[in-house]
Amino acid sequence: MQRRDFLKLSVGTAVAAAFASPAIGQGAVKEIRIGYQKTGVLVITRQQAALEKHFAASGIEVKWIEFSSGPPMMEAMNVGSVDFGAVGDSPPVFAQAAGAAIVYAAGQPITNGQGILVPKDSPIRDIADLKGKRIGFTKGSSAHNVVVQTLEKAGLTYADITPVYLTPPDAGPAFANGSIEAWAIWDPYFAIGETRQNGRILINAREVTKTNSFYIAGREFAKNHGTILQQIVEVTTAAGQWAEQHRDEVAKSLAAITGVPLDIQTVAANRANFVVGPVTDEIVATQQGVADRFYKLGLIPKPIQIRDIVWRNPAA
Repeated sequence: MQRRDFLKLSVGTAVAAAFASPAIGQGAVKEIRIGYQKTGVLVITRQQAALEKHFAASGIEVKWIEFSSGPPMMEAMNVGSVDFGAVGDSPPVFAQAAGAAIVYAAGQPITNGQGILVPKDSPIRDIADLKGKRIGFTKGSSAHNVVVQTLEKAGLTYADITPVYLTPPDAGPAFANGSIEAWAIWDPYFAIGETRQNGRILINAREVTKTNSFYIAGREFAKNHGTILQQIVEVTTAAGQWAEQHRDEVAKSLAAITGVPLDIQTVAANRANFVVGPVTDEIVATQQGVADRFYKLGLIPKPIQIRDIVWRNPAA
């Protein structure tokens, strides 16, 4: 992916400028800018005001910025508008290939809650039936990787489908009105597609590949404020541990923060994994496979090494 293409995935220069606040240099941190989506541990962290409470004594404020998907969050982070955020496996691969100034700060295996939907009455019954079909997904997102690996499982190529690049808010209506014949997506949109838009699960991502999500930090933030970054990771990890044991409360928190109905967030919360941990060698190997596959398909312009941007706390 060329730099200009990656920029197209962003929220745009004007919106990025709206997010921007003065860059954090080597001096005292006054504000931490957190990028989040409509699901996951960071939503719980926000609902609990866990970071705000942790950094209150230090006089550090926390600003929350919502994104519909990972690619625009990566671009916002690259231009210095976001310090820390959660994304799926593909956005950081595209970002690294485009030269974005990011690092992997923590990882989270994904066991459920994403896959490919088709309409309930669709003649598409198995993966091979996707040949020649219009599949909607967000370019550069974790759904992109799910599509690629699902096609491989059926012996199909990327050229065998018509990719329709849509953000989740745009893909939902397109799926509902038949403009696309399949939709690769993650929760809570995955649950929305099932419960509100007449969707049937063609395949769960776990049936075709190992997937991970990641907590990404800006490279300069990680370099200059490693102690603070480690604290952010620790607070987020603790929120994830709490969430594993309180799924009903998690669903209520997700609904309250995101506006997504409680019944949908309950589905998402009950099948989610909230365990946050280090970026292990196994996770690096899985993520390297994503990067190598994307390079082979010409989706990124050059080979990359995931390990090169895995952050290790120098104080650890």
